[in-house]
Amino acid sequence: MTVYFIGAGPGDPELLTLKAARLIAACPVCLYAGSLVPEQVVAIAPEGAKVMDTAPMTLDDTHGEIVEAHAKGQDVARVHSGDPSLYGAIAEQIRRLKAEDIPYEIIPGVPAYTAAAAALGQELTVPEVAQSIVLTRMSMKSTGMPAGETLENFGRTGTTLAIHLGIRALREIERQLVPHYGADCPVAVIYRVGWPDQQIIRGTLTDIREKVRAAKITRTALILLGPALSDSHGFPDSALYDAAKPHVLRPVAKG
Repeated sequence: MTVYFIGAGPGDPELLTLKAARLIAACPVCLYAGSLVPEQVVAIAPEGAKVMDTAPMTLDDTHGEIVEAHAKGQDVARVHSGDPSLYGAIAEQIRRLKAEDIPYEIIPGVPAYTAAAAALGQELTVPEVAQSIVLTRMSMKSTGMPAGETLENFGRTGTTLAIHLGIRALREIERQLVPHYGADCPVAVIYRVGWPDQQIIRGTLTDIREKVRAAKITRTALILLGPALSDSHGFPDSALYDAAKPHVLRPVAKG
């Protein structure tokens, strides 16, 4: 028996990996985070499978279901949104599994920030503009942030930021980041990326809050910001395909 922590991607069932789909279709027990994972993703569970939405459940509840499945020798598909390694809340589940010697495996999925970049039709790392991505979140009512992991500190990098759980903190985001990025820094808010009702709102650090308010978006949205999102700057071509710059797979310079 194995517990499979499965990354279901951001919402589009077609963004499931082949391995994720195969395991969901085979496990007799499926526990999925229904607030973020659409029912279509788990609709491929085998006939007669025990399929449960864990949104209203506690950690004790979900672990109890896993322990019961373990006693019966039944594999469990524990389906999370995006990729389980990022805000997947799997660490505390794994701690309990290890304590009881219950085998587990993690199946990676498409994270929301990459799906959001695809929806925007943009690269998040642009030569000589931004070569790093900071994945972070606002604390709000959720678990507090460790000391030093502040938005202001990340803002000093000037690179691309992907901010989770921040849609209700746009005023604070503006206050902390305008000094580092400028008032006209491009921002994109992607609501329910990969779902049929996906919305994309573009703006700047100083006008995005009013645009989001007008759209009545209050949850389930990712914020991307930074100079890489702008189309107005000129940037050099990547050296990767530069004919004048040979590398190990193209050892002779051309041109």
